[in-house]
Formats: sequence, C-alpha cells, structure tokens
Amino acid sequence: MAIRDIRVVPDPILRTVCDPVQSITPAIERLVQDLLDTVNDPGRAGLSANQIGVPLRIFSFNIEEELGYVINPVLEETSGEQLGAEGCLSLPGLWYDTRRAEFARVRGIDLSGDAITIEGHGIKARMLQHECDHLDGHVYIDRLEKDVRRKALRELRSQSHG
Repeated sequence: MAIRDIRVVPDPILRTVCDPVQSITPAIERLVQDLLDTVNDPGRAGLSANQIGVPLRIFSFNIEEELGYVINPVLEETSGEQLGAEGCLSLPGLWYDTRRAEFARVRGIDLSGDAITIEGHGIKARMLQHECDHLDGHVYIDRLEKDVRRKALRELRSQSHG
C-alpha cells in the first residue's frame, strides 16, 4: 500500500498500449491497492496503471464519492456528446475543453475475477473514457482540435523549460 509517483508526458510508458492482466496475483492485488491509495486524493478523478509506471490494463477512480477500480476494462458503449474542461495528472496544469461521449459504460473484472460494469454520465463518463484512452497509450490532448493541440503542446514545452 503506497501512494505512487505519477509519470508525466513525455514519459514513453504513457504512450504504451497496456497488456491485459492474465491472473490475479498478490502483485496485482498490491498494484490495485496502490492505484486506490494514489487516486484517493482531492481533485483526482482517475488513474491508470501506466501513469504509475506499470503497463497493465487497470485503472482506479475516485469520483462522485465512489472509490473503485477496474481490471482489464473494455469501453463497451458510449452515446451522446459533451464538451468540457479536461485535465490529467500526467499533464499537470493543462486544462482544455475536450469532446467526449456524454454516457460511457466499461466492463471488466474485480480482484475476485468477477465481472463488473461501471457506467455514468457527464464527469464519470469523461473519466471512464479518459482512463481507457490511457491504457491504449493515449493522453487527452490527442483528442483536441489540431490548433488547440498545438497550443497545449507549446504550453507543455514551456513548462518543461521553465
């Protein structure tokens, strides 16, 4: 059980497509606990395993007073559209309006190997899509309109040279 350091862009692990968890082991149980401990901080909505340096398909969340996790998540349904401010622990200080589905449903498993489904609208839907993107090696600025993405990348470069 530990609060882990968060990897930031341009760390290459953030661009890695994460591997599915093959079996629930004590190491996976520890990783899930670390993800829960690390996301359980005010202002943190979600955290993927690769953001703490582990290229496995697991994310944790802390949203709408619900703390949880999903192993091997699959984004199985989205609908509608929303445009709203989005940020990322791996892109500190950058907030940009990002287009996402208004509703999202993710299915996966828990530490017992049982099937679980997490779904939500609005901010919860945004978090589910954001974390699944991370596990596929994407960060939210990849979804921005080209000119806004250029601005975000300039801001990121100026931060790292600041």
